[in-house]
Amino acid sequence: MIVPTSVASDTLTPMSPRPVREVSAEAKEGEERLEQSLRPATFDEYVGQAKLVSNFRVYARAARERGEALDHVLLSGPPGLGKTSLAHILGRELQVNLHVTSGPALVKKGDLAGLLTALQPRDILFIDEIHRLAPAVEEALYPAMEDFRFDVVLGAGLGAQTMEMKLERFTLVGATTRTGLLASPLRDRFPIQERLDYYGARELHEIVRRAARKLGLAFEPDGAEELARRARGTPRIAIRLLQRARDFAQVEGEGRLDRRIVDLTLERLEVDANGLDGMDRRILGCVIDTFGGGPVGIDAVAAAVGEERQTIEDVYEPFLVREGYLARSPRGRIALPPAYAHLGKVRPQGNQGGLF
Repeated sequence: MIVPTSVASDTLTPMSPRPVREVSAEAKEGEERLEQSLRPATFDEYVGQAKLVSNFRVYARAARERGEALDHVLLSGPPGLGKTSLAHILGRELQVNLHVTSGPALVKKGDLAGLLTALQPRDILFIDEIHRLAPAVEEALYPAMEDFRFDVVLGAGLGAQTMEMKLERFTLVGATTRTGLLASPLRDRFPIQERLDYYGARELHEIVRRAARKLGLAFEPDGAEELARRARGTPRIAIRLLQRARDFAQVEGEGRLDRRIVDLTLERLEVDANGLDGMDRRILGCVIDTFGGGPVGIDAVAAAVGEERQTIEDVYEPFLVREGYLARSPRGRIALPPAYAHLGKVRPQGNQGGLF
């Protein structure tokens, strides 16, 4: 059973607006319902992350057979790789309730207290974006994780007293895309720590095929394969592109996902053969044409393309760096040879970008 957070949505802390991109791995508003319908329900249905899944099968079965709560779990890795899906599967495998919330939603200690006191024995509390917990909430979480108690301070000043509330033994599953932002005391309280890696084209192909079947969409192997190849190693992007391809197949095709429809869809979305979209190419072009290939400071790039520095660092750069188009150095961003080749530009002689 999935139990939603009891914290009202209007308590979420403000976030800077992010661009709406089909190739962004961050979740978009309104996608949750479709993701739930396509989400794997068991370990057998979960595609990829083979070693991690194999370990969790053992952990979950052992805890279930002993009748104990699973040890606390920290799932890390880029967005869109399946951390939330794993939390849901663990809830089903352990046959317990899953309570879902996020770091930004827990503003006060009272928000956390309401969730913890509602937990039944062995339940799972899933906190997405756990690196964004408020400091006071994080500190209150320490005794809850270690000793299964929650300390409440009554009164103020010299007359203040601390009342200890006993909690049922539960499992905290935390998910983060920014492990480096987690405080060491919090990170060290997770006995089980696993990192999710990007998916290969074959695994994404299988995810696309399974999702297409669930959506009732007929497909050709080459169409599903091409869509998976351009999904940037991320299941969430593959599913999102599949949704858009389904629309084009219905309106401008014969209701079937074939290579022609996939190529048409991605062309209209400005996603090129290597999975780069318009802003990706604009950033690379800026570094090459405006700043001679770099090195150039991130603030200069942000000003030139009209985007916020944080957005470029968190949303655009990870893929460009991972695929070898861009490098981060102490002196700034540097365009690498694949960037020149992809944009059809000639790399100036002697321009080694400060790296070689």
